[in-house]
Amino acid sequence: MFFSASKKHPLSALSSSYRLDLLEMIYRAGSGHFGGPLSSMDILISLYKSQIFNPPRDHFILSAGHLAPALYVVLANNGFFDKKLLAKFASFGSPLQGHVSSDVPGVEYSSGSLGQGLSFAAGLALGDKAHSTICLTTDGEHNEGQIWEAVAFANKFHLGNLINIVDQNGFQIDGSTSEIMPLDSLAAKYLRFGWTVTTVDGHNFYQIEKALKKARDTTIYPSCIIAQTTFGKGISFAQNNYQYHDVKNLPENLYLKAKKELEAK
Repeated sequence: MFFSASKKHPLSALSSSYRLDLLEMIYRAGSGHFGGPLSSMDILISLYKSQIFNPPRDHFILSAGHLAPALYVVLANNGFFDKKLLAKFASFGSPLQGHVSSDVPGVEYSSGSLGQGLSFAAGLALGDKAHSTICLTTDGEHNEGQIWEAVAFANKFHLGNLINIVDQNGFQIDGSTSEIMPLDSLAAKYLRFGWTVTTVDGHNFYQIEKALKKARDTTIYPSCIIAQTTFGKGISFAQNNYQYHDVKNLPENLYLKAKKELEAK
């Protein structure tokens, strides 16, 4: 099912401002993952601003730990820690490192190695069936065999309280997912494993919210939301360019160009 909506969502105003926070944080730090955090930002905004996800009772697991910069920005803007801490991203002694750690307020799972978070989320969902567990993975992460073991496990134990959101931006560190390891139809694969599946525009807040509500209302089968996103969303030179998987010492001219583009939205 693919939802559509034409009018502007109230959360749309946060999209560019949060990306500006992310740009500033990474530019000042001199390094950081870039393309994936930009693509996943609207998913995280929608999740933490919706009435569907209720931390700390509900659980959120960031399986793709390199999306940490986006999560830090969202957590800071939602009061989990002082926003001033973003200025210390990737610095010595700061809890805000390049991959997310449970040392960060609001974070339950330390992630770095890809493919492991969905297994952890499935265990949480099995142990706490009274609440929802939401996991954010990526399409590239589905190259890992452990993902599919967790997918089978969740179906076997009828984890209707487990929701896996896949940030499907089409790229990973070395290029496009279609070239590195074709996944064909992720939706068909999840359906074959007994999950309910919804495909959405990962930058459309109405679609994301409706999909989350539908998944939350499922009581027997685990749910997968495939969020089709744009790698490097919002910054022209980074969009669909895998070389911006991460950046080191972003040149000032590109920083200013990106800032200008985001401020104009």
